[in-house]
Amino acid sequence: MTTAQVHASLKSRALVRLSGPDWRSFLQGLITQDVETLAPGEARFAALLTPQGRLLYDLFVVGTDDGCLLDVAAEHRAALIQRLTLYRLRAKVEISPDEAEVAALFPARHEDLAGWTPDPRLPALGLRGYGAKPPAEAETADEGAYDAWRLLHGVPGPADWGVEKTYPIEANFDLLRGIDFKKGCFVGQETTSRMKRRGQIKSRMAPIAFQGDPPPAGAEILAGERRAGEVLTTTPGRAMALVRLDRIEGVELTAQGVLVHVERPAWLASDLKPAAG
Repeated sequence: MTTAQVHASLKSRALVRLSGPDWRSFLQGLITQDVETLAPGEARFAALLTPQGRLLYDLFVVGTDDGCLLDVAAEHRAALIQRLTLYRLRAKVEISPDEAEVAALFPARHEDLAGWTPDPRLPALGLRGYGAKPPAEAETADEGAYDAWRLLHGVPGPADWGVEKTYPIEANFDLLRGIDFKKGCFVGQETTSRMKRRGQIKSRMAPIAFQGDPPPAGAEILAGERRAGEVLTTTPGRAMALVRLDRIEGVELTAQGVLVHVERPAWLASDLKPAAG
């Protein structure tokens, strides 16, 4: 594991700035996270869903003195701005791109660094920065190093859930502090709340490990002859998969003939079991 602190520029991420007197109430009714109590400098993980409850875009909402920044996938920034503009109607809120750099600093140290905020999903992921300078002693790495760190801790990313394919609970947003079930209405709330309340969670994303070359993205994971999941994104020795909770216990799993096993990070382990009944 990494012992030196590493700084990685996240070129796959970009920022949207929201300001104006109605920004909180506007965003509050749209996304899965509460923003009414968001403080300047604080980050919260969230998503914007379709009305049917599937993931459109993941968001880190970062409080500023006069509004917030949305840390989003760079390839979807323009589409997100367009969608937010359609939702705006008469709300007094300004929506614009912001060109500050998004970066990660990991692992986290017990220090207060200007411009850096703890990753709200999982403390082990480190810090996220927005136009912030890294510590002088931090090593520089590319985004691939950060993705490997994230996958080491079992946390999926946008390439795993895609757009309008996955329910947020399948991507573990409920376990990674990405959904506030007490906040009131948001787009896609009915389906999301029903899945959580009734325990209708058949599949979740989880890391898998294997020996040798990784099975390709899209490969079926089999328990004998039964489909038990699908490989999503891969790196040497480890991949992210969407697995059937009722088909991964006490069985040998393979993906295109490669033996794989589901890893169970502490934050996820208890939820990799099928719901009772």
